[in-house]
Amino acid sequence: MATVINNIGRVLQELGDLKRARVHFERALSIDEAAHGRDHPEVATSVNNLGGVLQELGDLAGARAHFERALEIDEVAYGPNHPNVAIRLNNLGTVLKELGDLKGARTHFERALQIFREFLGEEHPDTVTVRNNLESLGS
Repeated sequence: MATVINNIGRVLQELGDLKRARVHFERALSIDEAAHGRDHPEVATSVNNLGGVLQELGDLAGARAHFERALEIDEVAYGPNHPNVAIRLNNLGTVLKELGDLKGARTHFERALQIFREFLGEEHPDTVTVRNNLESLGS
């Protein structure tokens, strides 16, 4: 059930209905936490999605907190060098950049890029995205 609600939230987010997307992501998170506990990888996905919509809504502090939580869950579940961890690192890097923490953003982008290069290769779209995010910071 949480997956369906999460997917509806993603569609609403893509359509620009951020407030309703947030409601759906919050509901999915509540269901996932009740079903799996607070530290399950399914919860990390819901937390991450909620962080993304919060970022779009301009709640950068809330987004950062959610991305940090998702990263922590996935690092424990998968280890420090898993592609899911790289996704969380990249997302956290984007919000740190928006918050003006360019050093923190660079650290997160570099780590995400290293993981994606290892697992996905240099030309994979996720690798390219993170490389572009890193390059956007300048020298």
